[in-house]
Amino acid sequence: MSEKSLSDLINNPSCLDDYDPNSMPVAQARKYIREFLEPVTTVEVLPIRSTLGRVLAEDILSPCNVPNHDNSAMDGYAFNADDLNSSGETSLNIIGTAFAGKAFDGRIGKGQCVRIMTGAVMPQGADTVVVQERVQVDGEHIRFTDGPKRGMNMRCAGEDLKQGQVVLPAGHLMRAADLGLIASLGLGELRVYRKLRVAFFSTGDELASIGQALEAGQVYDSNRYTLFGMLTRMGVEIIDMGVVRDVPELLEQALKDAAASADVILTSGGVSVGEADFMKQLLEKLGQVVFWKIAMKPGRPLAYGKVGNAHYFGLPGNPVSVMVTFYQFVREALLVLMGQPQPATQPLLDVVCIGEIRKLPGRTEFQRGILFPAENGNWQVKPTGNQGSGILRSMAEANCFIVLDENTGNVAPGNIVKVQILDGLT
Repeated sequence: MSEKSLSDLINNPSCLDDYDPNSMPVAQARKYIREFLEPVTTVEVLPIRSTLGRVLAEDILSPCNVPNHDNSAMDGYAFNADDLNSSGETSLNIIGTAFAGKAFDGRIGKGQCVRIMTGAVMPQGADTVVVQERVQVDGEHIRFTDGPKRGMNMRCAGEDLKQGQVVLPAGHLMRAADLGLIASLGLGELRVYRKLRVAFFSTGDELASIGQALEAGQVYDSNRYTLFGMLTRMGVEIIDMGVVRDVPELLEQALKDAAASADVILTSGGVSVGEADFMKQLLEKLGQVVFWKIAMKPGRPLAYGKVGNAHYFGLPGNPVSVMVTFYQFVREALLVLMGQPQPATQPLLDVVCIGEIRKLPGRTEFQRGILFPAENGNWQVKPTGNQGSGILRSMAEANCFIVLDENTGNVAPGNIVKVQILDGLT
């Protein structure tokens, strides 16, 4: 969506019947965020080992067939299927050996075979391999019955990849297996998008730094540490701006500095309704905000918009809410901005819940859960206990979210619930 369209939406909310910045449903919020995202375009050329976690800026085409020759899939004996006896025993004369990396120099004639190792080039004239366990060797001859069909135990040239075929598409996030795949093609460098720059800071006079003695009413700032961990896992360039006090002038300068140096700004705290929460006024002055609140728990006070050219996410101040909103909204947005057109979403699995959950319909809830195998082998889930948004221990103990949509009420033990696994996210 263009900058003008964003302005039109904010200034003329009646243009969309379901637009409500003060009570945005989870699915609708995700949809709006996606419409405003514009991926980075700057490209870098890097050695393949430096591309892990980066997004490809162009299609990778195979420069050759993979494999580049017909080869044996098993240790055995290569021969021509025309020599198979239709009934009874087949006997062939061994005329040599083919090793992986050292092909047999010659051609197989009628009634002949070559001892062949896995990965070795198929000798000229051979089109089938009989595995060594199925033959009897007698000097320079082999005998076997129930011979394989033509083409068995052989890998054809181009069977995996054909020359010119797209191996990995532009927008692909490079993983460990991809490094080996690219190396197998003999490619040493790749064109990838530059790293996304993400600036973040915490707001609040109540926050103290680690190593500082707590005064009455103060708490240690944990949110910057969880944000650092989550952002580090995503491979972005991190700009930690520390803690900014609840002083309008300081907050305004911090937002300006962040917008000047980063593609994305994350703040924690300061977006809920309160006398000392100045962020809403500043954002209306410096940029545009699409919504302020989400119909979800935890994480209701979540803001999204733009400050200058930077995307802005105002996360709640409560520690659990920071992590829930990051995983449900920020993570996917960052992947799109990094250059992935369609990032993979975490699947929702149906699992039996063995604990009782109290919930009122009307908003989506993300309960922290522990997923575990029952004695019968089926998977079950139970809540971690107290689900308060300030209990960060619940996130440390959890290995999944129990996702209860806006239509769901109380959950009785034995009911089926939706579960989103955290492994791979955290």
